[in-house]
Amino acid sequence: MLPPKDRLTVCFAHVAYRFGERFPLRKTGIRFYEVRTREEMEARIGEADVVVVSGMWRNDLAPKAKKLRFIQSISAGVDQYDKQELAAHNIRLASAQGANANAVSEHGMALILAIARRIPEAVHNQEKRFWRGMIGDLTRREDELGGKTLLVVGIGRIGGRLARLARAFDMRVIGVRRDPSAGAQGADEIHGFDALPTLWGKADIVALTCPLTPETTGLVNAHALSAMKPGAQLVNLARGKVVDETALIEAMRTGHLSAAALDVTVEEPLPAESPLWTLPNVLITPHTGGETRRYEDAVIDLLLENLDRLWRGEATLRNQVV
Repeated sequence: MLPPKDRLTVCFAHVAYRFGERFPLRKTGIRFYEVRTREEMEARIGEADVVVVSGMWRNDLAPKAKKLRFIQSISAGVDQYDKQELAAHNIRLASAQGANANAVSEHGMALILAIARRIPEAVHNQEKRFWRGMIGDLTRREDELGGKTLLVVGIGRIGGRLARLARAFDMRVIGVRRDPSAGAQGADEIHGFDALPTLWGKADIVALTCPLTPETTGLVNAHALSAMKPGAQLVNLARGKVVDETALIEAMRTGHLSAAALDVTVEEPLPAESPLWTLPNVLITPHTGGETRRYEDAVIDLLLENLDRLWRGEATLRNQVV
């Protein structure tokens, strides 16, 4: 399926990641090139037997990629790929699921702690050189996590590790996954997605770590938000389209939710005119949950393992999608 190692060409396509610096350190002898723009990728797609890519991929590239036989996605999410189109052109696809599990789960815990300890407020006060005095109003004080309930929607590698981190802070964790028989992954209890209508109202904090699928698109809609307890908080580490942003903005403006932390939004970059930027109880990070100094190496590990599988003629790839 693939040409031998001495005839293989890999294209690394990303606007920022430093694959061109990290890959030669493996001393594989495999030829590669690196592109930073969609225009450059389109111009050179015909050279590649293998592409390592995420957001730069466009499905209309498949017919032009005459040599392409394998895509190693840089991201865990693969909703940008037309699986049928890839299969029609005999192109295999594997995700990077698990490569950023530690980073995203730690980012999620950091967002939960930032809200509880009012870190954004402290940063703003520091910028103004303002020393805030002690507060009598209990609702405006910093909070503690112990004894609170965290609902993790999507208990996989990321959600499972977030559950374990939360339990280290003495939180009670309810997990939701497509197949509850696959295990609780550190949660105190585990349920299927069909139980969500009865679970929204039990959580002090709802964390989304599920993939974007037809079933999860718009999962957190106005009905789900209204079912959450007053003062609950939402943390989205999944994909922006899992949440109905219009309904979320309304829930934040009315105060039904006390806070939201969003690492992902429906449109990225988030448009400057979005109300999410200026809502005082919303914390935004620019889809950096998976960012880590180790990420390139983790993806290269997956790439090399899958190349070896393909060369051995194995039918199954690690994190296989197509």
